[in-house]
Amino acid sequence: MKFSLYSVMTPDIKPETLIAYLKDTEYTAVELRFSETPADFKSEEPSYWRNNLCTISPSITDNDIQILKDKAEDSSINILSVLPYLTAGDLESTEHALQTAKKLGASTIRLGIPTYDRSQHYNDLFKSAAAYLSEVEQMCKQYKVKGLVETHHHTIAPSASLAYQLVCSYDPDHIGVLYDPGNMVHEGYENYRMGLELLGEYLAHVHVKNAIWQRGPTHMDGTVDWSVQWAPIEKGAVNWKQVLLDLKAVGYDRYVGMEDFSASMPTVEAIKHNIESVQQFIAENEGTY
Repeated sequence: MKFSLYSVMTPDIKPETLIAYLKDTEYTAVELRFSETPADFKSEEPSYWRNNLCTISPSITDNDIQILKDKAEDSSINILSVLPYLTAGDLESTEHALQTAKKLGASTIRLGIPTYDRSQHYNDLFKSAAAYLSEVEQMCKQYKVKGLVETHHHTIAPSASLAYQLVCSYDPDHIGVLYDPGNMVHEGYENYRMGLELLGEYLAHVHVKNAIWQRGPTHMDGTVDWSVQWAPIEKGAVNWKQVLLDLKAVGYDRYVGMEDFSASMPTVEAIKHNIESVQQFIAENEGTY
């Protein structure tokens, strides 16, 4: 199993700084957040989803792309993915992300899929997503960069089975699934091994993070407010020791990408802690396959 790190979890350092740091770790790849930072966010303290310094802009120049690519090559770090926040149906932005990924030497991008908020029927959203993916499949074939549908809460693919339903009509060489058990704490939990078996050849990448349900106030009618909060990898609801066993059982031997949002420790410590936690789980699993 190989280890990558998604730059969204290191918002207080620049991409080139992260790549240089990873050189002396057991990480061998980086996944780059791809988003425009609004001007009014740039005066804020660094944060995961607002002023994230470890982000490449869609307006990045070819010269800056080459500098970043050279930095990664010099550090023996693979630029694995470009991860934008695409809207399903936005073919222009999708193609631009594919072009950037191609220039960086990345093998995957994250695709846009419709959100689900009860305002539109699932079947209508599915049809629009299918039309988008049919176009994107040809783009991915052209650029030789695979497009990934992420299992993500508040979308039409919160679980492995719903993600599979969305991608199963397409060529797994061009369209795959980014499996994220941490997101499935919010919504979409299924037995991990069953979901992985179903995904089969569409399983393209895995993100590692964790979350936990927290009880809120109890109302006069007895109902209780519950919410999901991000948690350290070893302390949340996802049994990562089991997930790693299940990944091994289905023959998955590619990258797992760290994406810890718990903010439980400083960035550099979190980078080290997460890989050590996963390696410990793997060590504890030895002899159990």
